[in-house]
Amino acid sequence: MTSKLETLAKLYLEGEPAEISEQTKQDFCNWMMSEFQQLPFAVQASNAMEYDTVTDMFDDITQNHLWVSLENYGSDIYPNLFCGFALLAVHDYDHYRTGTDFSLEGEIAAYRRLANRSPSLEIQKILYSELVLKSAAHLYLEHKPEPKVVFP
Repeated sequence: MTSKLETLAKLYLEGEPAEISEQTKQDFCNWMMSEFQQLPFAVQASNAMEYDTVTDMFDDITQNHLWVSLENYGSDIYPNLFCGFALLAVHDYDHYRTGTDFSLEGEIAAYRRLANRSPSLEIQKILYSELVLKSAAHLYLEHKPEPKVVFP
């Protein structure tokens, strides 16, 4: 029997990259910038800093600070690099607000919180690929997969 993790990972790994209109990409980035500007703490970029545990990340957030890796969400779909950076910061805060870890279940819960605020179905689909499917592939492979967006 195939596990949920394996099923979701394979949807990402075997899926063809989605075609996303320039307007949807811009709408996504504009919305993500708005979400980012509402974060109640300082966000600092790093090329090397990644949280090993959700507890470390939560500790920083309670101290009004968050490190975000610049390399985690670089993708061709974003009109600029800052958009992927903003997505990761907002997503990490949703982990904090849902009290969830980096397991598949935690990624899904944090995704749902953000998707519920999403302005469109197209943006929800991008979020699902970026936050659920890519995370499932990362957990399944035990390393970061090649970045892409898929709409299974």
